[in-house]
Amino acid sequence: MTDLKRPEFPRRAAGWMRAGAVLAAGALAAFARPAAAQDDVLAREAVVAGSEAEAYLRTLQVAGQLPSHPWSLRGFAPREMARLHPDSAHPWTSRTEERRPFARVSGGLLRPSARAAYNTGFAYGYNDGPVWRGRGVTVEAHAGATARVGPLSLRVEPVVFWAENREFALMPNGRTGEQVYADGRSPRNIDLPQRFGDEAYARVDPGESTLRLDVAGFALGASTAAQQWGPSRELPLILGNNAGGFAHVFAGTSSPWNTPIGRVHGRVLWGSVSQSDYSPMQGPGSRRFATGMVAVWMPRGLNGLEIGGSRFFHLAWPEDGLSSGYFTKIFEGITKASVDSSGVGTDGRSSPDNQLASVFARWVFPRAGLEVYGEFAREDHNYDLLDFALEPDHQAGYTLGAARAWRPSPTRLASVRIEVQSTEPSTLARVRRQPAFYRHDNALQGHTSRGQVLGSPFGYGGGGSIVAADLYHPRGRWTAQWVRTRMGGTLAADSADVMHTLSAEGVFFRGPVDLVGGVAWSANLNRYNGGDAHNLNAQFGVRVGLGPGRARPVRVDTFPADR
Repeated sequence: MTDLKRPEFPRRAAGWMRAGAVLAAGALAAFARPAAAQDDVLAREAVVAGSEAEAYLRTLQVAGQLPSHPWSLRGFAPREMARLHPDSAHPWTSRTEERRPFARVSGGLLRPSARAAYNTGFAYGYNDGPVWRGRGVTVEAHAGATARVGPLSLRVEPVVFWAENREFALMPNGRTGEQVYADGRSPRNIDLPQRFGDEAYARVDPGESTLRLDVAGFALGASTAAQQWGPSRELPLILGNNAGGFAHVFAGTSSPWNTPIGRVHGRVLWGSVSQSDYSPMQGPGSRRFATGMVAVWMPRGLNGLEIGGSRFFHLAWPEDGLSSGYFTKIFEGITKASVDSSGVGTDGRSSPDNQLASVFARWVFPRAGLEVYGEFAREDHNYDLLDFALEPDHQAGYTLGAARAWRPSPTRLASVRIEVQSTEPSTLARVRRQPAFYRHDNALQGHTSRGQVLGSPFGYGGGGSIVAADLYHPRGRWTAQWVRTRMGGTLAADSADVMHTLSAEGVFFRGPVDLVGGVAWSANLNRYNGGDAHNLNAQFGVRVGLGPGRARPVRVDTFPADR
């Protein structure tokens, strides 16, 4: 990953604005011309964690048009996508690639895309991968290619973005120098800059890139792609698409395995997590070793139910190299009492490592067009099981969600969804210390990557809620949404810093081109505990098709789609 700052990048935004004008003119032309040969929205290679295609497939599953399949380990493997293919007509039938057997050899270009966003008042944006949207203009672009030879597959899709990063009022944090841009509440314990310096900020990131080998039901690979663990749509507590992915290697199942007790699916990873230029950690400990594990079980006889758990560690990368203990760390005991004494802390068993863990469940009732789900997570260890039983709310958070999907007509698919999350310190804070979720006293970057939270975008502030309605139709999608975000504060009633956002977004299919546009108005009440602030966010994007011959198999030589 590369940071591009002035003077390497242009000093002024004029060139970007001209490019935006050309992009807008092309979009208007797309509206005007007759529909061309349409490209595939639901191509196997398009369904990455947090993508438009993945959200649509999930809605189809809730509506009963896809088979039962776990959604708590994403992105999906190529073999999983062979299963997640609509068999009956649906609103986006004309944008779906034909069901076809796996080709022994295939490849092609991914559909390039670009998006521009503008914030009038302050930085705003979440679940947008490595992109950071500051005040002013932000422009991003994605492009890449895929290739597959037998069980070996490669996807390369880097992203580049440029943020104008105009000045706005920051929360005073008592720091000097570049650290004035650090987080306002815990500048010494989390790498979460309020602003990335005082100049334009840009990066080139490897993005959704993965090399993987799928053999005999097992998967091995190396990746920088985002992952989403747990059933949450937008507020996952451990891993999601808010900060994008990080470099890692992984091993696990290539698709759920059938066993006598049901279907099981899992993954273990080991990787490297980077920090921003404004991190409180400098020198040794700046680089972190990350390891995590997620497992999902779908019990036999309980159709649509998935139960699972995940665990994730941040460890300082040792200067003398990694020992075997770093790779087995993820398998150690879940409580402090079950691991060797460290001699650290008043209990003698505290660890400088940052651990997060969660349990979750999701149940889909396709005949009713309903799904319900929840996730419960803890920051750091319990001392023992008694400690957990007595005070389970210590440094804990949860997410609850539900969605209803139905077909108002043969060419329409509608859904209403809600998610509620709370990571606020409980009343135990009056007698037992409870730091904010995702921050840490030893791994000073907290649960972040490159200055953005790896889990829920609302988790550090204390939680939030999302209520949204979607309407899918043959020409695209409409979405209306209300979001409440707790930005911070204490248990005192008058200290809450809360933001309400109303938004509307549309996706429009025009021949081989997909257009997306939206507006969001935010009211940040009691911002920094001292007044209100407002922001208007406007976005426009385009994704261009590459013709009906894209990624056509070179030679058809089929093999089973599922284990």
